[in-house]
Amino acid sequence: MRDRELPAPTRDVERRISTRETAELLGVKPETVYAYVSRGQLSSRREPGGRGSTFDPHEVEALARRNGRGAGGSSSAAGDFSVRTRITLIDQDRYYFRGVDATELAARHSYEEIAEWLWTGRLRPGVTFTAPEASVAPARRAVDALPEHSSPTDRLRVAAIAAAAADPLRFDLSESAVLGTARTLIPTLVAALAPVRHDHRDEGPLAHRLWARLTGRSPDEVSLRALDTALGLLVDHDLAASTLAVRVAASARAHAYAAVSAGLGVLEGPLHGAASGLAHRLLLEVLDRGTAVPVIADELRAGRRVPGLGHRLYPGEDPRARALFALLAEVPHAAPALAAAQDVAATAARHTPLHANVDLALAVLTVASGMPSTAGETVFAVARTAGWIAHTLEEYGERPLRMRPSGHYVGARPPQPLPGG
Repeated sequence: MRDRELPAPTRDVERRISTRETAELLGVKPETVYAYVSRGQLSSRREPGGRGSTFDPHEVEALARRNGRGAGGSSSAAGDFSVRTRITLIDQDRYYFRGVDATELAARHSYEEIAEWLWTGRLRPGVTFTAPEASVAPARRAVDALPEHSSPTDRLRVAAIAAAAADPLRFDLSESAVLGTARTLIPTLVAALAPVRHDHRDEGPLAHRLWARLTGRSPDEVSLRALDTALGLLVDHDLAASTLAVRVAASARAHAYAAVSAGLGVLEGPLHGAASGLAHRLLLEVLDRGTAVPVIADELRAGRRVPGLGHRLYPGEDPRARALFALLAEVPHAAPALAAAQDVAATAARHTPLHANVDLALAVLTVASGMPSTAGETVFAVARTAGWIAHTLEEYGERPLRMRPSGHYVGARPPQPLPGG
């Protein structure tokens, strides 16, 4: 939300503003305004004959300053938090990268081209990212030393740390240096993963190199395009939990490798990057049992949320899922997995009106391509790294350490006696 100018001081001390105006000036929802009132942080008054509460603009201005509204962000004890950004806008079941429809970008441009657009606001047609051996070699050695059961995110995080240790200039936070890091880190992450297909050549678009690390099947052109499109669709999604962690690290002026590592740490949670793996296993069970009805029934009986359905930012259809499903319809051998996904959505709709999200579409791609259930997590992490770099660059241009909310202490009031006394 763009900051608005607070009302200029006036001699008319009786002038007051509405709840809606107060919420806009504080950058919060109207219900949060009333939470401020209940906690004594704002005072309200109901005017005679009025239909709502009114507020003193000077008191609102003081609260806005305390919350950092004028410093480029806002926070509140009620949990609202906003950060000004020029990267991604999500609006009415659509999303945009620097003002351009993201699904159209993903349909027309490669993942690398979209990453460049996100970082610089310029397109570089035909750009590909390559990693120097000085970065790849230590990353591969570090990943190879991990236990066999390590998750994809474990491997990517270790690869990022190893690449950082091999870069003595990692503390250079200038834009040109960070862009150089980005263009080598992403292909390093991919190159550090052990290939499943050993007849591949590590060249060409990143999606082609990633494919060989996800499945032993020979790729066809449509499947490669679907993987590349998935990477482009997932490159950023505003301030998701992992992206917020990245911005906090960048606010403390951590270098780009460390910021990406922070994002990877959060991504590993089952409610974030691992969600596509749950959807993958769900589809396999539907295919095995021939229908979604008993599978969905088991999920509901266990009190679990059906994976791959619904998104808090999209009341309607997830635009990423819509775009990826349309392309998957052209992928050879994807028909059974697509039918299973449609069955899941239709069956669950009898109980709750939720649409398929990108995790379900990504699961169709991984199931149809013979990939493991963890493949979606890998795709998600590699794709989102470009978005994290964009947010890192943007945060470096802000005031250092601004991502430092104040704690709302609710413990015992001091002074308390020493324990055991």
